[in-house]
Amino acid sequence: MEALNNLGINLGYFLVQVTNFLIIMVVLRAWVYKPILGLLEKRRESIAKGLEDARVASEARANAEKEAEKVISDAQSKASDVVREATQRAEEATKDIKASAETDAAKAREEAVEEAQEERNRVLGDVRGQVAALAIAAAQKLVGEALTEKRQRVLIDEFFSGVKTGKVTVLEGAKVDGDSAVVTSALPLTKKESDTVKKDVLTALGSKKAEVSFEVDPSILGGLVVRVGDKVLDGSVAGQLDSMRQSLR
Repeated sequence: MEALNNLGINLGYFLVQVTNFLIIMVVLRAWVYKPILGLLEKRRESIAKGLEDARVASEARANAEKEAEKVISDAQSKASDVVREATQRAEEATKDIKASAETDAAKAREEAVEEAQEERNRVLGDVRGQVAALAIAAAQKLVGEALTEKRQRVLIDEFFSGVKTGKVTVLEGAKVDGDSAVVTSALPLTKKESDTVKKDVLTALGSKKAEVSFEVDPSILGGLVVRVGDKVLDGSVAGQLDSMRQSLR
């Protein structure tokens, strides 16, 4: 005590101060420090949670951006495929339309040519009758009644058809070999004449299955030209006249 007095410290007052200090410490700890520390802890946890949420949101956004990029890329790829496929289909459709148009045009041309040939043959058939009538009239004036009209018609038919006494004159003694033949006459043959010509051509070819086709070319004047492969049997009037011109030179 004496030592404390020497130091100028009043023990009672000192104890009161210590007690007040302890009370203040307890009060501060209970009512200030703990709440503040609690608030700080909550604040720290809130900040940590916010940072975690931000990280998760950032990752989600990054994933969403990647997914969006993938979706866009897939969509662009599919769109390119669709455009390419549509282009190919359009090109194919264009080719089909063009091919169809060309086919139709070719068919129309063929039909027009066939119709023109049929019309020409019909006209030439009419001409044959007119020529026969004129020839008969001329013959009657030249030789009088020596030739009957029937005989004159036979001679004219033989002139145009190349068929004499039921035989194709150009094939007499000829040797041909092939699986098809083209017969050209100056004017269209009658059915009887064409049947006779076809029969003789098939006999000459030695095959009943060979193909025989007929053409009309007024420039040969009369008679027949039979073509079998590269071989040509020319029994036409034009051919005979040309041979005569050659022999007279």
